[in-house]
Amino acid sequence: MSDASLAAPPVKASPFHELEVLWVRHWNDQLFSFGVKRPEDFRFRSGEFVMIGLPGEDGGKPVLRAYSIASPFWAEELEFFSIKVQDGPLTSRLQKIVAGDSVLMGKKPTGTLVLDALTGGERLWLIGTGTGLAPWLSVARDPDTYSRFKQVIVCHTVRNVADLAYRDFFSHEIHDDPLIGDEAKAQLTYYPTVTRERFETPGRITDRIKSGDLFADLQLPIGFSPNSDRVMLCGSMAMIKETGELLESYGLKEGSNAEPGDYVLERAFVG
Repeated sequence: MSDASLAAPPVKASPFHELEVLWVRHWNDQLFSFGVKRPEDFRFRSGEFVMIGLPGEDGGKPVLRAYSIASPFWAEELEFFSIKVQDGPLTSRLQKIVAGDSVLMGKKPTGTLVLDALTGGERLWLIGTGTGLAPWLSVARDPDTYSRFKQVIVCHTVRNVADLAYRDFFSHEIHDDPLIGDEAKAQLTYYPTVTRERFETPGRITDRIKSGDLFADLQLPIGFSPNSDRVMLCGSMAMIKETGELLESYGLKEGSNAEPGDYVLERAFVG
């Protein structure tokens, strides 16, 4: 028997990066964010998502879910925004991570919530519910966003006021960003709505679109225009479906990476 026949088979490259957790922030008992060390060779477009997970228990297969990257493409660390599901296969464990732990991350980012999937326009609407805010944290910190659009409006709908994670960030902290702070101060509007508690802008974003309250609050013409408005959608399936139908009724057409359009949604999260 030759030495060649005794050689060990080549080790198959892992499809995942194993990354160190740098920090964890618990917003409340339902939501948390965490940051990980960015691999030197990892590249992505602002708004894309990637698979995040943990090794399987008792030697089982890794447990993975799609997570939007909440960092802009230029950031030195990668941030993620997650719900907590107490009996969830992944988040029941992921919510317990602390700085110094490791998580798995896929090597291939992808997604349609990117500027490349939209045609040119004057106003960019970033409409999200719950943790669907995550990609807007990325897109709103991308310099290209402000060079392509005169106005950027971040709409975030949640059930309770305590669920408005990143409220302070979008209200004023982003204005101190060394790269896009001045542009954000001049061009970015933050529009939160709350459905289950008293709030200055109550109700679902879809209801405020249909009533015209959204546009009145922002002192804009009622409705969306295919000539000037471009929209990104992320969050609950109900919101995405209803808002998509509303946009279509105004004449906006869905876009994709292959064929840019007036609005985009992330089908990976819609099912």
